Amino acid sequence: MLKKYLNGFGKSSVNNIYCITISVILIIAGFSTAGMIGLDKSNLSNNAYAAESWYVGKGVQPNMYVTYKIQNHDTNQGQPFIMTIYFKQFDTKNNYWIAPVFVVDQGTVINGTFHLSDLDLSILGSSDVPIKLSPYRSAYTSSLQWLAAFVPKPGQSLSAPYWGKIASIGGSPIAPGAAAKVTVPAGTFDTTVISYHKGVDNNIWVNKDLPYPVKASTFADVTTGSPPVQYAFDLLAIGKGKPSVPKSEAEVSQPPMTLQTGRGTYYIQLLWEPKTIKPGNDTKFGILFMDNSKSLVTDVSYSFKATDSDGKVIKDSKDQKAPDGTGTQVVKFTKGGPVDILVSIDAVAGQPSGEFVENADFNLLTAQSSNSTAIPQVPGSQ
Repeated sequence: MLKKYLNGFGKSSVNNIYCITISVILIIAGFSTAGMIGLDKSNLSNNAYAAESWYVGKGVQPNMYVTYKIQNHDTNQGQPFIMTIYFKQFDTKNNYWIAPVFVVDQGTVINGTFHLSDLDLSILGSSDVPIKLSPYRSAYTSSLQWLAAFVPKPGQSLSAPYWGKIASIGGSPIAPGAAAKVTVPAGTFDTTVISYHKGVDNNIWVNKDLPYPVKASTFADVTTGSPPVQYAFDLLAIGKGKPSVPKSEAEVSQPPMTLQTGRGTYYIQLLWEPKTIKPGNDTKFGILFMDNSKSLVTDVSYSFKATDSDGKVIKDSKDQKAPDGTGTQVVKFTKGGPVDILVSIDAVAGQPSGEFVENADFNLLTAQSSNSTAIPQVPGSQ
């Protein structure tokens, strides 16, 4: 699949190596290499690096796009979203890629244009990033582009002993490891697994011909509890040509929704009935409290807060009890649109959470009127 895709852009890596060999011979003979065989001199130094080297941005071509499903701990309470980056053209004067980008998050489409540095695909200050796109800009930097701190252009070898070490104490070096085939929605790819250990194993799968990793699974650094996901992503699609931009469609939230608390100690699952939240009607919320292995936690004291689309608090219940690890709350929203449900674990088995906040903030979208119907969610967007 990858070979077919790469062939669509011109020379294969084998032909590049062949051309470099011919170029060296012609230079020695005193000929003008670029004039004789038409090599793109801007790519000559990159191709001269070992075929097994990689850097963030390797393999980028004009008119190419990539689409990823991304989950980032600090964005949307860790809920996934979809990001498409279109490498429209390269600005030779300013030495950056002009890359229109759009994000799809719970049916809402957010557009902007990144100016991506040729050195490491970092987002430059000249980019057009609307306020609504800002959180996703940060998520991009701390996920897809994260490895650039260790492998900017011209990169490092995929067979090197290690690439570097995270500044925090107690972590192992970031190092290339075994070869592995990995399957994602975009296809099956040959990769090298880039790994580091910080409490748990963190893995990033790199294909030597693609600008970003194909897949990642990393975890936050916490002192107690099971670490929550720091960032994770999968390549959904890759191709050439301008990708179509979907239209925004409000997606009424559907149960269940499960979030992990910030420290990773607990999971909180929210369910509701009826499944479509309609203004003017009672909605019964069910709450499940689970530990980091997703087993029910008993003897829970919790708080429940519901806020409507105008920021008005509809219900604020404190010192609620869930002796068997489950709780129920009834809320009547007077307006449709986005609403917020904040569930906080105040104590477990009589032990208060203390200075650490153990909560989950559920951002839901309700129907606009009592006769609205739910719009199905994009698979995987929940």
